[in-house]
Amino acid sequence: MTSAVLSAVIDLVVENGMDALTMDAVANRAGVSKPAIYRRWPTKQDLIIAAAESRVGELFVPDLGDFRAELREVLTARLAAYELPGTDRLLVGMMAAAGEPGAVREQYADYTNRVMGQTRRILERGIARGEVRPDVDIRSAATLVAAPLIHRIVAERERPDARFVDDIVDLVARAVAIAP
Repeated sequence: MTSAVLSAVIDLVVENGMDALTMDAVANRAGVSKPAIYRRWPTKQDLIIAAAESRVGELFVPDLGDFRAELREVLTARLAAYELPGTDRLLVGMMAAAGEPGAVREQYADYTNRVMGQTRRILERGIARGEVRPDVDIRSAATLVAAPLIHRIVAERERPDARFVDDIVDLVARAVAIAP
């Protein structure tokens, strides 16, 4: 059921935008009852976040002993998720919904914290290994890592590629690196 419901959310957002996303429409598309959806996802926001997290969720990058290599792993994984059909539109819709009156902002903030958690861990490992300056604000640096891909997709309406990932890795690494 979970897969069918989350796929239905993504399909509906891609086809008709976030405004067309209703529990009735999701239930019809997924072939499940509304009560079954509400038991798992009590609100529309819960459902939107679950669908987004099914595409762009938490990552695990092992300690590769190199900040740049680990950063490239995170960005490459994100790029692969963003290339899946509908992910861009789902993220745009989710960001718009987060700003709507009545939206549960903390839910969206919690999702963002989960998604960016691995980037923060990579920065912390970089500090521990002496590759990243200890005075770097981890949260700001993690935002610096995440924002370019989203901006390229949403604002510039272009698909990022491997070269763009390499450029981000280089720019971020230079911004946070300990000076030689």
